[in-house]
Amino acid sequence: MSATNRPAGAPLDGCDKGVPGNASGIALQDVATQHWNILREDLPLPVAVLKQAAVLHNSRWMRTFVEKNDVTLAPHGKTTMSPPLFDMQMADGAWSLTLATPHQVQVARCFGYSRIFLANQLVGRSAIEFVVSELRSDPAFEFYCLVDSTENIEQLVRAARSAGLTRPISVLVEMGYEGGRTGCRSIEEGLRVARAVSASAGALRLCGIEGFEGLLKGSSPEDSARLVEGFLDSVLALARGCEAESLFGAVPVLLSAGGSTYFDLVAKKFAASGLSLLTRTVLRSGCYLTHDSLMYTAAFEQMRARSLGVTGLGEGLVPALEVWAYVQSRPQDGLAIATLGKRDISYDELPVPLAWFRPGSGDVRPRAMPALHRVTRLSDQHCFVRIPPDSPLAVGDMIAFGISHPCLTFDKWRVLHLVDAEYNVTGSIRTYF
Repeated sequence: MSATNRPAGAPLDGCDKGVPGNASGIALQDVATQHWNILREDLPLPVAVLKQAAVLHNSRWMRTFVEKNDVTLAPHGKTTMSPPLFDMQMADGAWSLTLATPHQVQVARCFGYSRIFLANQLVGRSAIEFVVSELRSDPAFEFYCLVDSTENIEQLVRAARSAGLTRPISVLVEMGYEGGRTGCRSIEEGLRVARAVSASAGALRLCGIEGFEGLLKGSSPEDSARLVEGFLDSVLALARGCEAESLFGAVPVLLSAGGSTYFDLVAKKFAASGLSLLTRTVLRSGCYLTHDSLMYTAAFEQMRARSLGVTGLGEGLVPALEVWAYVQSRPQDGLAIATLGKRDISYDELPVPLAWFRPGSGDVRPRAMPALHRVTRLSDQHCFVRIPPDSPLAVGDMIAFGISHPCLTFDKWRVLHLVDAEYNVTGSIRTYF
């Protein structure tokens, strides 16, 4: 990871999961000098690792995608909540950092990030007052948030005026859909909200239109894509309606959508917005950085099938996040119990055993997991692995598990280790959930 002037984060010690019990006061920048190796059992398991080469590859792949599609990336920081990873994304050309909650905004400001896109409504006195205070005290701070109601607009306007804020809060109207999360449910409702922003006498300014398409699911991948495209059409329809009424208060107009599943469709659709004003397409993908071994791997294959612009960018995204655990028991035929559970790994989709390693065997690399080994369930601290009669797994063996949905694994770890191809620990990062 590249060096920055940001705070490094608290040193490692034995209270951190995945750190040796005798560790004390190890500065993050000194972790490589410990010469830890995962396969040599220098660290207690379970342990979460990031394959550094894969993370770098994914960051650079996304940089190539946004450059070739003339779009802007504001990666969603909620995925990792790790400033060193944010810095990698910024170094690869990210325009802004996207966040989801007031706490995440506070973390980002503590680490000095000066452009923040809150892909959510800013509500509540404490959260609003914090943002207003930051805008007041730091002229270089750029902040964007979403609005979908006149009530929220009134709250923001009152707070800005009460604090004597002399510049407007930048907002985007959020377009939603029936049964979805937040967002206006119709074009007319969106226009009412946009008019209220325009009528705020300079307390707010309308910078664009936003939507989130990632939860739309059809009966097939093709049906899902059609639903997404239809929703993106509604985002553009609202933007054209706002332009027709001269409601936008800034140029370029921001058109923002694009999580980690359909960012190809967003880039293509928004390129043909039909607006006369200059526009900037802002994608907010976050999971691309580490990718995964299940959900986003499947989504990326669907993206390849529908988008030549993705197929033509080489290898594509690769899984970078693994959680390692021991086989602690072979209590009955056909079953191995591993030392991780719901406290350690995401479980909206069960993890997948990728590789195994026997300490002391003389091997220097893990072996691919043989067929017919699969996770059947997780409890808090145990993983149930169904194994075939000829399984080589024995108590004390190590298993690398691939994950699904990296957001839900990252938030279970305060420390993750970066590893090279031989599983030497080259550094460590902290998360701030």
